[in-house]
Amino acid sequence: MSFPSLFSPIRLGGMEVMNRIVSTGHDTVMAHDGHVTDRLVAYHAARAKGGAGLIIVQVSGVHETARYTSHILMATEDSAIPGYARLAQAMKAHGTRIIGQLFHPGREIMETQDGTAAVAYAPSAVPNSRFRVMPVPLSLAMIAEIVQGYAAAARRLMQAGFDGCEIVASHGYLPAQFLNPAINKRQDAYGGSLENRLRFTMEVAAAIRAATTPDFTISLRISGEERDIDALDPSETLTACRTIDASGIVDVFHVIAGTSASLAGAIHIVPPMFYEAGYTATFAAQVTKAVQKPVIVTGRINQPQIAEQILRSGQAHLCGMTRAMICDPEMPAKARTDRVGDIRACIGCNQACIGHFHRGYPISCIQYPETGRELTLAAGKIATAQPQRILVAGGGPAGLKAAATLAARGHHVTLCEAAAQLGGQALLAQLLPGRAEFGGLITNLAHEARQAGVTIRLNTPVTLDLVQQEAPDRVIIATGAQPRRPEIESDGAHVLDAWQILRGEANPGARVVIADWRGDWIGMGLAEKLARDGCTVRLCVEGIAAGESLPLYVRDEMVARLHGLGVDIRPYCRLFGADGDTVYFTHSANGAPILAEGTDTLVLAQGHLPDARLAEDLAPWPGLVQVIGDALTPRSAEEAVLEGLKIGIMD
Repeated sequence: MSFPSLFSPIRLGGMEVMNRIVSTGHDTVMAHDGHVTDRLVAYHAARAKGGAGLIIVQVSGVHETARYTSHILMATEDSAIPGYARLAQAMKAHGTRIIGQLFHPGREIMETQDGTAAVAYAPSAVPNSRFRVMPVPLSLAMIAEIVQGYAAAARRLMQAGFDGCEIVASHGYLPAQFLNPAINKRQDAYGGSLENRLRFTMEVAAAIRAATTPDFTISLRISGEERDIDALDPSETLTACRTIDASGIVDVFHVIAGTSASLAGAIHIVPPMFYEAGYTATFAAQVTKAVQKPVIVTGRINQPQIAEQILRSGQAHLCGMTRAMICDPEMPAKARTDRVGDIRACIGCNQACIGHFHRGYPISCIQYPETGRELTLAAGKIATAQPQRILVAGGGPAGLKAAATLAARGHHVTLCEAAAQLGGQALLAQLLPGRAEFGGLITNLAHEARQAGVTIRLNTPVTLDLVQQEAPDRVIIATGAQPRRPEIESDGAHVLDAWQILRGEANPGARVVIADWRGDWIGMGLAEKLARDGCTVRLCVEGIAAGESLPLYVRDEMVARLHGLGVDIRPYCRLFGADGDTVYFTHSANGAPILAEGTDTLVLAQGHLPDARLAEDLAPWPGLVQVIGDALTPRSAEEAVLEGLKIGIMD
């Protein structure tokens, strides 16, 4: 076996876990009215079937004031027990252990049930910067009530058949707020000294232990480094871990980074691809040395090789690999049977996982849209009763996913790509700074297609003659798009599009203005690339902020990088025209003129237009023609892959 450490069993309190792979607690937006749903059970069951050793179910509120989103699970009533029991039974059918996160956000409330401003409770009236919440200081009576809420919730999980629970003391939530002197200004027994500030967490752990059996495992999740200006000193975090460990109440420590309290700290809740894989293991190693109990570490551990290295080095005892299994639920089984080449590696794009969560939609994955759709699209991937000969035009994300899905179901699929390399626009996207991993999308999809038996022909544009010669039963057009060049006045201006910049086809000069219509990776990525190349860059976005359409943590990280490079970001700029040294915009809210003078080159990031030429050329052909992805209408890789899957399960 290639990963002996990763696939060795380990005892965590009263339970033995069959391997060291953990699906950590993460909100799925699959709960309904505070309860477990069939969709949530199917989602976690897919990861259990795929070989995860331990699944930590997303946060469950322990008190009515813990509702931090409109779709949180709640463990405050016995009516929740049957749903939790169905989850537990589904996990244990595959030998997977299950624990549930117990949660109170304190002041970190994102939204309410009805959209009104929340009344939040925290140790002190210290507001957060991310959600701009001014909390109400907790009374002693309410503290006691919440402590008992944790105990009652743990008892319900135990009654449902869960193996344990996890106290969420990470990411600036309520236990962390008590612990942090920058937030906790209390003058009573819960404030002041570290012992006092730790009191709430200790009381919660003790109450849970008293309410459950000795073999019910208790984990404590804590941020080793909050990475915020008001962060708890890491030395105090270590001291707190030692104190909790010495109490003997907690069975496992779970180390992660970041805090929900600020934009900078929140990035590390789900760190994007800009961060090194396994970067949190350094602090986890300090916790491992400081305590006697096992340590879980989570943070960009997307491959079994990385996890094995962390375990062998003694930095931790288990690895949280949540996004790795969102992207490939079968990752553990593939690693255990030495099929590493078949693993669909997470690329840290954050687009359909945490990106969906922040928009209030069930999570998924741009590479594997079957995730979160286990009861619908994944269930539709059945062998066909009537195999067809299918020709797919275009080897980008949409074409590859369609071809792979159809071939896996038994169709005879040929994919033709006009270029010498598969990938489409993803080949350009991976050239942006910090985006090299995005190319993994194509690596993974191409492997999926070849493994399914797709015949791939490169340097082969699809034409009417080719279609007539091949005589397929149907043609799927996934030929992508081309850069959009809006009709503007550009007398004497040097105007380039994003593709020309990335391909190095022209010199942008020293002073560049980027006109960004979509507010996605392209405009911001070009700004970073050109700034790093030594250009003076002004990024003029038509929306209200740079990166407006990006997942929040990606946007905030990219804005931080651009700020560090001195890029001038200007919002509300709608492109109007350009001349020899000036780019003209109108204010997108009031139409007033905005001038960007002293410009050498205008770079267009104005979206794309579908490449509809093949669809037009095939109009005389009598067979079935289907258009997907950007060839239908330009969007992102997520929609392209999803449409490839949908067309793939259709006969």
